[in-house]
Amino acid sequence: MTAETRLWQAVTGEHAMRLLKIMLVLLVCAAQPAMAGPFEDAVVAYDKRDYRTALDLISPLAEQGNADAQFMLGRMYDSGHGVPKDYAAAVAWWRRAANQGNAQAQVNLGYMYRLGQGVPQDDVQAHVWLSLAASRRSAVAEEDRKRIIETIGFIELKLTDDQRAMAQKLAREWKPRPERQ
Repeated sequence: MTAETRLWQAVTGEHAMRLLKIMLVLLVCAAQPAMAGPFEDAVVAYDKRDYRTALDLISPLAEQGNADAQFMLGRMYDSGHGVPKDYAAAVAWWRRAANQGNAQAQVNLGYMYRLGQGVPQDDVQAHVWLSLAASRRSAVAEEDRKRIIETIGFIELKLTDDQRAMAQKLAREWKPRPERQ
């Protein structure tokens, strides 16, 4: 047996052992039950229309500053799922999430300002929040982004030059403000 053959056998043997170890780790991981956290459990409960459980799981997370939980709680208040329908409460939760940079909350907050639901109708604020969401290409689906941009165009038709400049300035200067968690 040549040195080259012995080296090849050693390398392939080491490779085979490494591959076997990786496969064993994957097998053990696959056999473990999936570990979900309270947020994921809340989403599952919500999807199953178990709104009481979803609310019980999501409320503490939202209070602690979890932007995704705040967005979901706002959605529950907007739709009346598990809580009385309350646009002002939906806006309050979406504002907290939007201030942290949650793009979906920014979209919803923008539309609430556009429609005057839960807040006084304000096209400048609608423009700001929708512009922020539209600028987050990776966080908003392309089809939704097109609709948002179209809505911004309709809003701009109603704004004065000063209002448009103010909305653009506010959006440009906006910075996310994470809550303490």
